Amino acid sequence: MLFNSLTFVVFFVLVLGAYWTLRSWEVRKNLLLAASYVFYAAWNPPFALLLFATTALDYHLGARIAAAGGTGSRRAWLAASLVSNLSMLGFFKYGNFLLENTKWLLAQAGIAYEPPHLDLFLPIGISFYTFQSLSYSLDVYRGAMAPSRSLRDFALAVSFFPQLVAGPIVRANDFLPQIEQAPRWDASRFTWGLLLMTLGLFEKTVLADVMLSGAAEKVFGYPGPLAGLDAWTGVLAFSGQIFFDFAGYSTCAIGTALCFGFHLRDNFRFPYAAVGFSDFWRRWHISLSTFLRDYLYIPLGGNRAGVVRAAVNLMVVMFIGGLWHGAAWTFVAWGVIHGAFLVLERVLRAVCGDAAWTRTLGVQVLLGLATYAAVCLTWVFFRASDFPTAARLVQAMTGLLHGGDAILPTREILQVAVVTAGLLGAHWLLRHTTLEAVVARAPRALLAGTWSLMLCAILLTQGNAHAFIYFQF
Repeated sequence: MLFNSLTFVVFFVLVLGAYWTLRSWEVRKNLLLAASYVFYAAWNPPFALLLFATTALDYHLGARIAAAGGTGSRRAWLAASLVSNLSMLGFFKYGNFLLENTKWLLAQAGIAYEPPHLDLFLPIGISFYTFQSLSYSLDVYRGAMAPSRSLRDFALAVSFFPQLVAGPIVRANDFLPQIEQAPRWDASRFTWGLLLMTLGLFEKTVLADVMLSGAAEKVFGYPGPLAGLDAWTGVLAFSGQIFFDFAGYSTCAIGTALCFGFHLRDNFRFPYAAVGFSDFWRRWHISLSTFLRDYLYIPLGGNRAGVVRAAVNLMVVMFIGGLWHGAAWTFVAWGVIHGAFLVLERVLRAVCGDAAWTRTLGVQVLLGLATYAAVCLTWVFFRASDFPTAARLVQAMTGLLHGGDAILPTREILQVAVVTAGLLGAHWLLRHTTLEAVVARAPRALLAGTWSLMLCAILLTQGNAHAFIYFQF
């Protein structure tokens, strides 16, 4: 069920109306849980059983971790949670990838091996809900929260439909306290939720799908060499497309949750105004970056064990972050390149220190543009179907390839340029503030007019309900 579909609109209205009509909080929670499983089962009903199995297992193991007397027992129960969650994720998402790479390794040793092809259908959102469920076991083990006494409440925390299939990754210790008592109706919060849903759908349907996706698909799908301008245009189009698509989903999820009285944390904070890669990851896919920081980077030692160990930890984390996105070496390369940029940034900061000249506006803007250009180069590996395609694009973008083909019409190049300029300008204007603060200061007439224009644009562009990019992860 897509946010940008009539089916979801009907589903949302019916569930929302029943939710605020019912008086009993227990009944309302039952309604949300049932609605969340209906929402998920709309794609493939059998996988709703897999979602429940994951939830029930971690609920049981969380109670075992909390009840265990010794450190060894607690670690053993935590290991059971880790193994069960990661093995399930590995089987469905990486099964064929591991078999193909095993075949290649054996071939290098002269051993002929033809693995069976696992005809697997990837459960939608498995990477997201697996991390959400796993964070519960980890937090109980760390003593950050007490185990839930209600399987129903924990199941709702894992499966809450606004963020179930594409994030943000919501941790149980953020959501469970919110459902201890019934949220009160708040008209301003409800209105803000509807506005966020409109903004998210506008980002997805108008900006990502209509304005940018065409150029990105043409460039990344072209089999031959490309002119530098066309290569850059396609990559800039994808950089905007993936932001508007993914941030649009997160914004819809946050807005939908607000309409039901729940608060989900921001997942994006104007990332294309980042100065440096560490700043980028404080602004991009925040729920994943903080998950990897809290549950992987810090337990590995973080930056407490020396410069070299910190660099190794960063590379390990970004390797995992790249692999999390998909079973392909191009995703791994994307993560490793980000890790290398993070390490390089730390080295440069150690050399330059906190010199006053680095904080001037001109230098900050130049560093921000350099960061954005480097991020765009990394997007090549994220989007490209294979390394030869990525290599051709990088060569064209860096001027190493001459005489490539010009495949994009001038109108499309200008369209991508205008949207990209608007995106970067908006991010730089808002990098030190929040959308809430901007809306609070905006005149009511301007706000109403902008909202109306977004609604009209959404209605005019309906008919091609494209799935969100991060559904495949």
